[in-house]
Amino acid sequence: MLVRIVKLTFKKENISSFEQIFEATKQDIRNFEGCTFLELYRDNENPKIFFTYSYWENENALENYRNSDFFKQVWSTTKVLFEEKPEAWSVSKLHTLT
Repeated sequence: MLVRIVKLTFKKENISSFEQIFEATKQDIRNFEGCTFLELYRDNENPKIFFTYSYWENENALENYRNSDFFKQVWSTTKVLFEEKPEAWSVSKLHTLT
């Protein structure tokens, strides 16, 4: 399993637009082949910063998503809303405590 964390910083005036895009596409992202989990977080101190947190079966599944027409369409409408360049990490889960 691959965990993908993406930090997104939006211009204040574009936050609502991003939230609408995410609401409209979240089920398609989560149901994309190879995606097994999706969450959206918002920073408590800076409301312009969001994080997506997703689980992928493997690197190939994530790359298939990133190369899909669906991702390209969503990304083209989202990237114009940024205040800062997004940051992304692919990590491996080592431990889970509940």
